[in-house]
Amino acid sequence: MQKNIAIVMGGYSSEVEISLKSGEVVFNSLDANKYALYKVYILKEKWVVIHNKKEYQIIKDDFSVIIDEEHIQFDCVFNAIHGDPGENGVLIAYFDLIGMNHTSAPFYQMALAFNKRDTLSVVKEYGIPTATSFYMHQRDEIVTDRIIKKVGLPCFVKPNRAGSSFGISKVYEEENLKAAIEKACQEDEEILIESFLDGTEVSVGVIEYQGKLTVLPITEIVSENDFFDYEAKYEGKSQEITPARISAAEKEKVVSLATKVYQVLNMKGFSRSEFIIVDGAPYFLEINTVPGMTEESLLPQQAKEASISLADLFDNAIQMALN
Repeated sequence: MQKNIAIVMGGYSSEVEISLKSGEVVFNSLDANKYALYKVYILKEKWVVIHNKKEYQIIKDDFSVIIDEEHIQFDCVFNAIHGDPGENGVLIAYFDLIGMNHTSAPFYQMALAFNKRDTLSVVKEYGIPTATSFYMHQRDEIVTDRIIKKVGLPCFVKPNRAGSSFGISKVYEEENLKAAIEKACQEDEEILIESFLDGTEVSVGVIEYQGKLTVLPITEIVSENDFFDYEAKYEGKSQEITPARISAAEKEKVVSLATKVYQVLNMKGFSRSEFIIVDGAPYFLEINTVPGMTEESLLPQQAKEASISLADLFDNAIQMALN
């Protein structure tokens, strides 16, 4: 008998359109003969199943749906929501509460990984190198000389809890720092300001595959822009080279640190970690727990290099959740 699989997509953040694209790829990649697949749009204004071009309201008591008088209970949820509420633990806490199988880590791990400051605080305790950082809240007074004294120039200003490079700025001059902070505050009330690391940027997926922790081939990112911003990520303004053009020693260090981050954070399911390699030493930037799932996205590129198809990648996540 087919298992009913809900592929949730959309969300409440600036990443909604990217999530919808990821969800469509997951829906089209999975075997419709093996699973009964349902697209579920989770948006601020509605939670609906899109079936035969019609919308059906999700019953939030148990995350089920009635379609043509048939009450459909889902066996598993594939989480393709980037940002709030799919990547920050909110939706996952709800699924955990109602006993719904899902492809993500437990809600606390998701919430922790989504908070850049808190993630860095944890991994630093395990000796994982990171950039120097300065944390502030939207209500705090902006004292630019104090910030620069700690992180230097240039520096990166980031929303503490956001993805896809929304709200990020690279700041070269002190007089531009306030505007950058205000821009980041449009995405989140918490801000993280980090020192600039001049080196090679790489990204690496760490996943559970066929019951084993698997580190995928590393991708080197060469942005045409000043950094790996939204345009570079999604509008072709970057080279994404898999496998990365780094030394064997650098590769070994990245693999080791990426594995350690995954284990230290008690992750499950998908992850993609970002590093900057400076003078042979990788510095950890952040971890994504719902990485992009389109064919052009980094994790699928890495899976392809490892001879794992999208169908196998997504099917494995569902099987692990069901088991």
